[in-house]
Amino acid sequence: MTVRHPHTASVKIETDSGASSALTDLDSAAADAWLKCLTAEFAAGAALLDREALFPHENLARLHRAGLLALTVPRALGGREATLAQALKVVRAIARGEPSTALIFVMQLLYHHRLQVNPNWPQALKQHIANDAVQNGALINSLRVEPELGSPSRGGLPQTLGRRTGDGWILNGRKIYSTGSPGLTWLAVWARSDDEAPRVGTWLVHRNTPGIRFGEPWNHLGMRATGSHEVIFDNVYVPAEYAVDLQAPGAPGSSMDPVTMLWMSVLLGAVYDGVARAARDWFAHWAASRIPSGLGAPLSSLDSFQQTLGRIDSLLFNNRVLLDAGAQAALPDHEIQAIKYLVSKHAIAAVEQAVEASGNPGLSRDNALERHYRDVLCARIHTPQNDSVLGALGRAGFAAR
Repeated sequence: MTVRHPHTASVKIETDSGASSALTDLDSAAADAWLKCLTAEFAAGAALLDREALFPHENLARLHRAGLLALTVPRALGGREATLAQALKVVRAIARGEPSTALIFVMQLLYHHRLQVNPNWPQALKQHIANDAVQNGALINSLRVEPELGSPSRGGLPQTLGRRTGDGWILNGRKIYSTGSPGLTWLAVWARSDDEAPRVGTWLVHRNTPGIRFGEPWNHLGMRATGSHEVIFDNVYVPAEYAVDLQAPGAPGSSMDPVTMLWMSVLLGAVYDGVARAARDWFAHWAASRIPSGLGAPLSSLDSFQQTLGRIDSLLFNNRVLLDAGAQAALPDHEIQAIKYLVSKHAIAAVEQAVEASGNPGLSRDNALERHYRDVLCARIHTPQNDSVLGALGRAGFAAR
């Protein structure tokens, strides 16, 4: 296997003054119009990114020029300090155009939304990470999943190990499904210490640190542009102050807090709802344009196709109501998780309706619907997974008796 460094150099990108003006008020009509144009811009390049499994560097640079990679950074640090409803609006627009970009973007939003309130990080380090996002569009994401362990949401200790050295740590291990890895500036690596009683936490690694390389490339059915490659850490030096949030396994506060769970459920749901809406748009255009010689009229004139679009739109209406409610209302923890489950289920069902009604054209690689179908199926893999959500709902239901 060829050893190579997975990350590109940071590039200073000039601010897009037009975008900054349009997005001054994220709740304005000007922002809506700008985001609609962004959807179309990203959609134009989505097929190439999918076909070649290319990382969306240009899309992310576009978001940085617009100041959106610092969307959830506090205003006091130069960000926009967006609400969940505002973040939802932006994610919807990006995902409808190019969902891999949207997923990388969501990971950025989630990390920065909670970073500054985390008491276990040094204040100076938190501010440095925020400033890097504001000024340079620096991306950050958690690298948690491992080949042996699988998803840490199921329990267990990571095999990735931080070994103490004189003035810091030496990190060894490997992570898979590392979303955004070709573009990350900061890799927040979940690992365990070499203490007799191991602690688990985050070892923050800058992309330029020697010893980082790619392993197995991301070669997935859908969401192919996310760059979710295996990342290998081979004797990577981490300064002492960059090992943060180290706690005993299962310590109070070590699990995901309700606010983060809410933001994750809503924004991940929005990614796949955006895919379904793009599929809906393709189907509506195709049915209105397709005129079989034996019919002499568009397929959209047939009651069966009208009902199909009606079923799709009803599923997407349900999603819109759920996502908007999640962004605006205080919900119990088990209901928060149900948002992601239901929105994903409806999104998949909506795309399946379009594929079934369109037949061979819908499954042709020459048409966008086939790509949307592959992308939307990836909704099922994200934490919390369906069995966990339904189990939590069931337990809450029985407890209420």
